[in-house]
This record gives sequence, structure tokens and C-alpha cells, in this order.
Amino acid sequence: MTLRLRYVAMTLVLCAAAGLAQNAATPAQSPKEQAWSVLYTGLADSSVDKRTTAVQVLGLLPDDPKAAEAALKALKDEKPDVRAAAAKALGDMKDKAAIPQLVEMVNDKDAGVIIAAAHSLIALGDNRGYNVYYAILTGEKKSGTSLMDEQKKMLNDPKKMAQFGFEQGIGFIPFAGMGYGAFKMITKDNTSPVLAAAAITLAKDPDPKSGEALADTAAYNKSWIVRAAALNAMALRGETSLLPAAEAQLEDPKEEVRYSAAAAVIRLTDLKSRPALVHKAPAKPAPKAAPKKK
Repeated sequence: MTLRLRYVAMTLVLCAAAGLAQNAATPAQSPKEQAWSVLYTGLADSSVDKRTTAVQVLGLLPDDPKAAEAALKALKDEKPDVRAAAAKALGDMKDKAAIPQLVEMVNDKDAGVIIAAAHSLIALGDNRGYNVYYAILTGEKKSGTSLMDEQKKMLNDPKKMAQFGFEQGIGFIPFAGMGYGAFKMITKDNTSPVLAAAAITLAKDPDPKSGEALADTAAYNKSWIVRAAALNAMALRGETSLLPAAEAQLEDPKEEVRYSAAAAVIRLTDLKSRPALVHKAPAKPAPKAAPKKK
């Protein structure tokens, strides 16, 4: 073997030895570390769909600082689908520390992001999320001021919000509990399921203004699906002051609405007839007898 070949062979041996030594010094990734590498790759992918999917699954990781940090970072993504997925993930993981950021996302320029942020705020116990659903149902803010044109345009994009609700599982489509007839209509009507979902969500809003909005919707909305949803929400809400509004809809021209009105009337009447709970002050302990004098 020539001197040159020996030199090349020696070089290759040394390189191989160095590589083996480096591999020995670097411990293999644990399955958890490997899993995070997979997720981080997805979160940084150039594909919007892949980033969105990677962000969505972060919601399966409650009490995980890495997941929360990754979701908060995704809130700033340039694509609305990713931002919406991040907002929903933060709600799914019950990260109350993210409430300030979610409140900011309610002012996003995309309807899907706004809905996701509102949904997560409610899931985290922040009633400010109900303000978005109130605006969807009534077309105005709770303060009584009208929405700005840009806000109306965003929240009046039912196709966008309906698609978002279906994909994210928020519940816009199909509207549960309304039967096959409602489902057939929903396939032709993108607006009703959005308004119906907003009405059902307001069932748990403690603000009396939402109760008044439900009563007005039950009386005046043109869609029977929305009227029925408002009455269902009134029944679930259990606010007995809404009983007259429910009774008035027993004469609705649509049978399905009358059924919902009947349920609301029965439930609210039962609640009204229950005796109010009287909170009695705890009984004072009897005074101790004075010690007898010897």
C-alpha cells in the first residue's frame, strides 16, 4: 500500500472513531423528547394545514408549560387558521394565564379567530367571551352601541364561521337537538346555525341583557331554527322573568318552535313555583350559666 493510500485509510479510521465517540457522548432521545421534536417540526412547517394541526393537538396537553408557550406563539401566526387553532387550544388546555392574550384576540380581523377566542374565554370562566355571541345574535354590543362596519362584516360572514365551527368542534354545524328537518334546512342556510349556536351559548351568560336578547330573538327572528334555539336557551337559562316571553311563543306558526316554547314554559313555571330558599342565620350558642357562689 502506498504512503498516500495509508494516509487516506488512517484519516477514514480516525473520522469513524470520532463519529462513534460523538454518538456515544450524545445520549439517544427519549420518546418524549422525540415527540416534542415531531411537534416542533409541525409547528414550524411551511404548510398552513400542518401548522394548524400541530397547534390543535397542543390543547391535549394541560398544565404543560411548553405547550402553553407554543400556543401563545402561534397566536401571532400570520395565518388566521393557525391563530384560531391556537386560541382554541389555550381554552382546551385550561390555561387561565392566557386570558389577557385571548381578550386581545377578540379584536382580530378574522371572524374565526374571534369566535375561537370567545369560546376559550368562556371555557376559562371569563364572561367577556359572551359579548361576542351577544353581538352575533343582536348585531350590537351590550353597551347598546352599534358594531362598526368592519365588525359587522366579520361577524356577518356566516359561511366562514359555520365552516370554522364544524372544523373546530365548537358546535355551529349541525345544530344539535333540532332534528332532521333542521339539518336539511341548515345545509341550505349558513346563517341560522350560527345564530342558533350563539343563542344556545348565551343560555349560561349571567348578564340579564342576554336574557332580553333571547326573548326578542324568540319573538322576532325570521328563522324558526333560531327562534327555537332561543327558546331552548331560555329554558336552560332558568330565568323565570322570561316566562311571559316563552308563553307568547306557544302560538308560533311553526310546530317545532311551539315544542321548544312548551318546554320553556313548563320548566320556567316549575322554577317559579318552587319556594325561595331562606337563609337562616346560625343559631347563637346558649349563654353559659354563671358559676354558683360557694
